[in-house]
Amino acid sequence: MRLTSFSDFALRALMRLAGEPGRSFATNEIATEFGISRNHLAKVVRDLADCGFITTQRGAGGGFSLARPPEAITLGEVVRALEGGSALVECFRDDGGDCVLLPRCRLKARLAAAREAFMRELDATTLAECAYLPRASRHPARAS
Repeated sequence: MRLTSFSDFALRALMRLAGEPGRSFATNEIATEFGISRNHLAKVVRDLADCGFITTQRGAGGGFSLARPPEAITLGEVVRALEGGSALVECFRDDGGDCVLLPRCRLKARLAAAREAFMRELDATTLAECAYLPRASRHPARAS
């Protein structure tokens, strides 16, 4: 299974938000931290907001934060929301694609089962379980 870079960036951003769920982040902050294009991340943020995973606030002091607790968001629902229209292989397309192996193909059912196992695992995993915690302070507390 392979996720698009769009979904990869979305999951990274959500994991970072889950690491500090009460905080609002600027797009530039996360883009810089993860080495992601700010413009590309802005599109990801817009889609995450449209899907209801994050809330955004414009202007000074604005940014984006989780719309729900990280324990209430599964990786499966994020991946489905962002990758829902992507077919794993051509024969999984709504129109059946142009596969010459159908109807005698013996691979399609196995690929469908693998996809379902992949999604079951993501459905069983919350964002809280994958939270990306902030970096430790550069000045650790001194022992007395």
